[in-house]
Amino acid sequence: MKFHFNKPNRENRHSVMLLDEIHKFSLLHFRNFPFMPKLKQSAFCILIATFAFFATAHASDEIPSKKQKHPIALTGGTVHTVSGETLVNATLLFEKGKITAIGTIMTLPDSTEKIDISGKHVYPGLISANSRVGLLEIAAVRATRDYAEVTAIKPNVRVESALNPDSELLPVTRANGITLTHTIPMGGLISGTSAMVMMDGWTWEDLTLRAPIGLYINWPNMAPFRRNSTEKQKIEFLKKRDEQITHLKNAFADARAYLKAKEAESNKKITYHESDIRWEAMMPVLNKEIPVLLEARGIKEIQASIDWALSEDLDIILMTGADVRFAIDLLKENNIPVIYKGTLALPSQRWEPYDTPFTVPRQLYNAGVRFCISGSGTAFAAAHERNLPYHAAMAVAFGLPQEEALKSVTLYPAQILGVADLVG
Repeated sequence: MKFHFNKPNRENRHSVMLLDEIHKFSLLHFRNFPFMPKLKQSAFCILIATFAFFATAHASDEIPSKKQKHPIALTGGTVHTVSGETLVNATLLFEKGKITAIGTIMTLPDSTEKIDISGKHVYPGLISANSRVGLLEIAAVRATRDYAEVTAIKPNVRVESALNPDSELLPVTRANGITLTHTIPMGGLISGTSAMVMMDGWTWEDLTLRAPIGLYINWPNMAPFRRNSTEKQKIEFLKKRDEQITHLKNAFADARAYLKAKEAESNKKITYHESDIRWEAMMPVLNKEIPVLLEARGIKEIQASIDWALSEDLDIILMTGADVRFAIDLLKENNIPVIYKGTLALPSQRWEPYDTPFTVPRQLYNAGVRFCISGSGTAFAAAHERNLPYHAAMAVAFGLPQEEALKSVTLYPAQILGVADLVG
């Protein structure tokens, strides 16, 4: 059993309040009775410490669910299949942790446990397509952050091995219907590969549904953030930007040269090349087995990053915000799917209407661009991943059909991220 201390969450807040009262009581009476024997004082302090230990340990005990022992059927409810029609007064049967049958009329196994859910609705688990859940606890506490490695080029970083199965964010996220997160590393230009992560398990292997999902690339900013930058600052910025883009291009050139050399090793006339884990990690990308997760902030970054990806002949998934509305034709022309980050956001420019971020999903849907909705994906947002349904709901309030909003956080992310054969 694992014990966690000093976590005054909703479960143990009453214990903490009680301990505070006991502490105040002990201080008051120790001051009023200085003649109290030291032995009794020590015993009382030990009693308080023991009580505190067991109170906090019990309150934070997180135990993964047990394996399903017999079939379970949910009967009488409304089942939203998302990929098909909605079934009223339906039965949903699952065995060994997997859904095996859905319908209005079916024969159940003899050992099936029936649970009546009349008047209730059943939806697929939601998928957060852009998350850092599992890689940190408190963004402000460095010791709890494990989402970024050093150096700019690190395609060999595999995010799944850094997952923390004891994270308090897993049950919080799961409690609001999110059963899967697409967890992505951060830092540098090429940050590493992502993983599709479940919200329950003893180890990181238990949490990992599939990995790698894609290679994450953080495209450099194309223009300075500050409009009042001096001429010297602008020159320095542009120089650094060009160096970063050159560094990125060189990394792919080196990876392609490495791939070519490894393929030629069967020829005895070719010198043997030692393995390089960086370029080995990029082989699935160059062979189009997994896509590039291309994060671009504004329209300039979107256009530049897509031009580069097309020149490299890469399969890409664009991760971006409201400026994607300016690139709809480019996305349609090249059949590029989008992970739309943060419907619940403020406009990026002063002149933009307040509802600009809210209306983008509707614009993507009307234009026929493949997309899914996610949170902002920042380290700070990991603690608030539970808000994913509200991002989709806001899009509905501003014109996105309700059915499409539901698909944008269930079926569509599964299809875009290549796990639709398992979930969605």
